[in-house]
Amino acid sequence: MKNVIVAIDSFKGCLTSVEANQAASEGVLLGMPDAEVVQVPVSDGGEGWLESWGQVHDSGQNQAICPHDSKLVEVNVKDPLMRTIVAQYLMKGDTAVIEIAKASGLTLLSKEERNPMVATSYGTGQLVVDAVRKGCKRIIVGLGGSATSDCGIGMLRAIIDSFAKQGSWDDVHQLDDVRFTIATDVTNPLCGENGAAHVFAPQKGASSDDVLALDARAKRFAEASAKHLGRDCQNMPGAGAAGGLGYAFLQYMNADCRSGIDLLLDTIHFDDQLQDADLVITGEGSADRQTLMGKLPFGILQRAKKHNVPVMLIGGRIADEQLLLDAGFSHVSCINPSNLPLEIAMQPATAEENIRLCIKKQLNHCHN
Repeated sequence: MKNVIVAIDSFKGCLTSVEANQAASEGVLLGMPDAEVVQVPVSDGGEGWLESWGQVHDSGQNQAICPHDSKLVEVNVKDPLMRTIVAQYLMKGDTAVIEIAKASGLTLLSKEERNPMVATSYGTGQLVVDAVRKGCKRIIVGLGGSATSDCGIGMLRAIIDSFAKQGSWDDVHQLDDVRFTIATDVTNPLCGENGAAHVFAPQKGASSDDVLALDARAKRFAEASAKHLGRDCQNMPGAGAAGGLGYAFLQYMNADCRSGIDLLLDTIHFDDQLQDADLVITGEGSADRQTLMGKLPFGILQRAKKHNVPVMLIGGRIADEQLLLDAGFSHVSCINPSNLPLEIAMQPATAEENIRLCIKKQLNHCHN
């Protein structure tokens, strides 16, 4: 077992994908000093999306972002509570990569500030406007980690404020030649019990009454939009992503919707990298049966299976271990000792050391 690919999602609130990959790589080399390790920063569209694309290299016909000729663009935008902050997006040629959490993310708010009844996606619209003004004709948007549940109304308002002289979406023509791709692992519709408000708004600070009000607001907006534009995207997979931002991109910008991890893996030609691999190590902060519902490690597993490459799964928390093994992971390991308090486990230095030790132990076990 010489060639190892490490492709671990961020451990939210603890480690980025790059940091987790580095720790895992060090663990591999502790267990197998002669191994060749390839690190692949990954994201499904949420936290770490920009970082993942910033590491992508051009290869053959691949027209992806690569670090040699891409640049990080900084923009003054409004956060979810309309306070001015600096957010970034990635630009290469006429392609822009946007991570909506940079402008409209939940991590931009304190726990006390979370309120999806007022949080707005206006700042995401400002990122789109800046990219279009700089000549971008393709915009790839990672949908994840939003503080909002405004159906993208804030984003649309920012675009109208910038581009429409008459204050109407009908006057916005600057996006006519721009191709949008949204990336998300969320397949929920906009409205209903599986929609943006019911499923995700409680995580953003919504009460039960707020959820009903947000869902009703989304339904009214979708009905008015369908009547005005002559099409209805509210039930398309991904419409419920990022508090309905997915819907706004689908309905108003004719966006393509892709699985975030599949889009990234296609772009970096991950299947080609698997040709010579003996092992893949992936993981996420918390792995359980939901991992098998299209989350990043499952996307990695599906690719590796086609090439008969075993996949080791690690996590800060593991549940439903047998289900994960039955799905095809060769090893499933929790990096943390069972008696370790959460506040200590969440410390980056602790997590990195536990990843190193966990990987080394598993590889030693495999050899023996």
